[in-house]
Amino acid sequence: MNNQLHIAVFASGRGSNFSAVLEKIRSGEIPNASIAVVISNNSTAGALEIARSYSIPAIHYSRAQYESDEAFTAQLRSLLSEHGVNFIILAGYMKMMPQEIVRQFRHRMLNVHPALLPAFGGKGMYGHQVHKAVIEYGAKVSGATVHLVDEEYDHGPVVLQACIAVEDDDSPDSLAEKVLKIEHLLLPEAVRLFAEGRVIVQDRKVIINRNSPIASTLS
Repeated sequence: MNNQLHIAVFASGRGSNFSAVLEKIRSGEIPNASIAVVISNNSTAGALEIARSYSIPAIHYSRAQYESDEAFTAQLRSLLSEHGVNFIILAGYMKMMPQEIVRQFRHRMLNVHPALLPAFGGKGMYGHQVHKAVIEYGAKVSGATVHLVDEEYDHGPVVLQACIAVEDDDSPDSLAEKVLKIEHLLLPEAVRLFAEGRVIVQDRKVIINRNSPIASTLS
């Protein structure tokens, strides 16, 4: 079976998670994968600049550019088809994906979230809001989650998670810095598992082939 991934990356910010994945693809550590296009709702996003620096198509694409949700979604589907996309990564993308796109890419769309889902997830839980909530709750552990995207915020089946301790003197800024390092490890690992055909989804549960050397390091 050909598992070649032609990936669209959606990002709203500086693009550090995108950069982490791209580095592993360029080094050959993620086989059978390429970044086909980078899309952002933010015209000044760092992710677009990173893409342009590597001659990857970089597109500012916003709902505000269209008169209706239907027009926005139809053009987005056309855009993804034009670039041959068969896999999507949401890497710090601050918008809800249209349900039609979610259905089209069922079990082929990943999101990275800066907490241990299902805790501290859902609408409004992004960026420093997450880390602030973790600290205010008094949680002793946080981390990052890579999950499959469904029609609800931060709700799809978990692919990978890793945790870190929350120290008494942590601030939202310091916790964010530690969690981001985990994100930069987990997201490329998850992409590689899909590129190697190691992932099966059954009844909303992700099963990883444990013969994978990647999976064994995370067990």
